[in-house]
Amino acid sequence: MELRVLFNALVTRLLFVLHSLLAVWRVTVVKKEPKYWLLALLNLLLCLETALTLKFKQGRGYKWFSPAIFIYLISIVPSLWLLELHPEIQAWDLVNTVSTVCESVWTLGLHQTFLLLLIIGRWLLPIGGEITRDQLSQLLLMFVGTAADILEFTSETLEIENVRNKHVLVYAILAVWTWSMLQFPLDLAVQHVECGPSISSKKVFRLLLCRHSADLWNIGISLFIQDGPFLIVRLILMGYFNVITQMLVFFTAKNILSVMLQLYRLIVLSLDFHASLRNQSNSRKGGVACCPCEPNSISLPPNSCDTDEKECASIPLEDSITAECL
Repeated sequence: MELRVLFNALVTRLLFVLHSLLAVWRVTVVKKEPKYWLLALLNLLLCLETALTLKFKQGRGYKWFSPAIFIYLISIVPSLWLLELHPEIQAWDLVNTVSTVCESVWTLGLHQTFLLLLIIGRWLLPIGGEITRDQLSQLLLMFVGTAADILEFTSETLEIENVRNKHVLVYAILAVWTWSMLQFPLDLAVQHVECGPSISSKKVFRLLLCRHSADLWNIGISLFIQDGPFLIVRLILMGYFNVITQMLVFFTAKNILSVMLQLYRLIVLSLDFHASLRNQSNSRKGGVACCPCEPNSISLPPNSCDTDEKECASIPLEDSITAECL
């Protein structure tokens, strides 16, 4: 096992554990109950994953999925839920006001460092043989934009006073936030599925998934994991609960535009895919009678049409017909 691979694998997971323990410690401080230290036991899953990865994968990653990132989400998301659901102290004295401000700053800081550590950790984790460094760089750039949108979604909605007073809305927002975090352990957005010889043009849907797997995964993330759910929550806030702010209207319009562009992208991919299938079908039909001699029903020698279609097209038709008909 390479020393650099071992170092990166251990250091990244150590950062995950330390940040998770920091969040658990903050929960115990806010709740003032030591029983919440039991959340730290979730890090045992990461220790088990580390041992298995070092033994079976020599510290390197897996194809399409990162167990370390997924277990890190499991270990820290419950703590962030408890911090967001903690009732704020409604008091006018200076000490309690400062305490309330510190609580919100701590919670926001944990959200920010959580998203940053997801990106940095994915960068430091040793990559497997199935993903290239170019694909990893594309994935990290996508994660940066995704993390910014997710942070804006939680901070912009949960800071609204009318939302904080309704526990159902807070639960719904945190549930959508948790759902959006599930895209980070996956690498499908930059990896293409190889088309096997068994996939024929008759299996249209499987062939479409094979040719445009990365594009379809990006569209699916936007529609079902990020922009789509974010749009639904914001529309409910504005339409049903009558919560309207300038930033809420702006990000709702942004989500609508993103969904429309992704649907447009899906239509373009579908049209291009069907056009390519028609071109392939026409080229195969044209290859059956590639060198006709219609006037006198005279055909060329048997081996003249057995060559590739491009080679057959390179022979001047008039010369070949004249030569054979003479």
